[in-house]
Amino acid sequence: LKQPGLTARHCAVNVTMFRKNGKKDPELFQNVSEGLRRLYRTKLFPLEDTYRFHDFHSPALEDADFDNKPMVLLVGQYSTGKTTFIRHLMEQDFPGMRIGPEPTTDSFIAVMHGEQEGVIPGNALVVDPKKPFRKLNAFGNFPRLGREVGLEERDSYDFAAVLEWFAERVDRIILLFDAHKLDISDEFSEVIRALKNHEDKMRVVLNKADQISTQQLMRVYGALMWSLGKIINTPEVVRVYIGSFWAQPLLVPDNRKLFEAEEQDLFLDIQSLPRNAALRKLNDLIKRARLAKVQAYIISSLKKEMPSVFGKDSKKKELISNLGEIYLKIEKEHQISPGDFPNINKMQELLNGQDFSKFPALKPKLLEAVEDMLANDIARLMALVRQEEAAMPSQSVKGGAFEGTMSGPFGHGYGEGASEGIDELEWVVGRDKPTYDEIFYTLSPINGKVSGASAKKEMVKSKLPNTVLGKIWKLADVDKDGFLDDEEFALANHLIKVKLEGHELPAALPDHLVPPSKRGVVLERGVVLEAQ
Repeated sequence: LKQPGLTARHCAVNVTMFRKNGKKDPELFQNVSEGLRRLYRTKLFPLEDTYRFHDFHSPALEDADFDNKPMVLLVGQYSTGKTTFIRHLMEQDFPGMRIGPEPTTDSFIAVMHGEQEGVIPGNALVVDPKKPFRKLNAFGNFPRLGREVGLEERDSYDFAAVLEWFAERVDRIILLFDAHKLDISDEFSEVIRALKNHEDKMRVVLNKADQISTQQLMRVYGALMWSLGKIINTPEVVRVYIGSFWAQPLLVPDNRKLFEAEEQDLFLDIQSLPRNAALRKLNDLIKRARLAKVQAYIISSLKKEMPSVFGKDSKKKELISNLGEIYLKIEKEHQISPGDFPNINKMQELLNGQDFSKFPALKPKLLEAVEDMLANDIARLMALVRQEEAAMPSQSVKGGAFEGTMSGPFGHGYGEGASEGIDELEWVVGRDKPTYDEIFYTLSPINGKVSGASAKKEMVKSKLPNTVLGKIWKLADVDKDGFLDDEEFALANHLIKVKLEGHELPAALPDHLVPPSKRGVVLERGVVLEAQ
């Protein structure tokens, strides 16, 4: 049974052997995604389908849910800097991007990598089999194109339900708050509560922290933690990153070092997502399986209590009213954690529209299959998860703000642009070089160069954030030796001036900005010639 191009080892992973006692040997899988997909289809989906899990909780999973790239869900009230935050990470505008203070937070926008830039209408996105959004059709219509990429039209679908759907499938949830005007509305509190059972994915960003003093920042941080503690019921404290996530000078630069460290930690957390994606999918399937088990017990319990002929309506109302008691009974009888049960109010609301007499009775074989998956199959998949993690690079997120170099004194980089002087014969930086030279020689250069540490002390006086200065360092250190000579130092200051004047930085140093002494040399017949 060997296909062309497959070795015997490859074929072996798909073979299921039978022992003498008739039981199957454990199945082996080529990768975690394949294993999760097959376990879901063969063991968990039958239980979900029988006990109407998809009507009460979440649509069935598709292949794209197991194969999709890591996703980050960014949630925040209006004017907290969501669009600017994304632009900061990408270091470029994206189609339909619009930044403004007015409320624009009533829609979902999916920003994805593609071969060509463009805006995809919501209706087209949710029917694309290659995208993991097809099951959003169950929540209603996404008819309007709107201004941006993704899913629009707030009133045509259940916002909280779609939020829960995303929370179940994403790898990271970032709650964005504005340190300058911290207030958590009742509506946003409900949004956060909709993310229940996904606290392990949750991170908090306290944005625009450069707009307030250190003392104010301490108060705001304390108030935020107090407020979140009342909304997020978890014994573990949610990780909060403090900073100003945009490419403008810091208004209050006192906490610069704190912001640098916090941004670096957040970047590392995001960079870890591809490496941990398989484990996240495994964890999400476990949570889904536990909820599906509870769903089966609830539905079968309600079925068991229903009369066969008369009084069905009154009994249904009684059972819905006493759902809390049914929860407690199931919890004690089957030793289930209270945290595995669905929200009782939402469950009561959904049960009102159901015909209890059509509910199925308890089918032990379906539950046994899920129990076997949790007890045995998942444990075996864990070994494969570790193998895939070990094979992944530690920082596999590239491009944008993640492309900076750690060898320089700043870290990450930013931006695109800077064309001043492109048509001039003379080096445009030379105009102001005498001024920059005066500063250069106050830094006590050794062998005509200043170290990164010395240059950094001077460059941070611009109050530009580290992401920008890191890019400037990367561009200015033309010979990549970790030091700046007088021309490179002048170039760095010129790029700082360019940024402070509101222009974008180039992705790579243009030829007209390369210092005269660094304009490449070629070796021709043993003679070093300057390349003009």
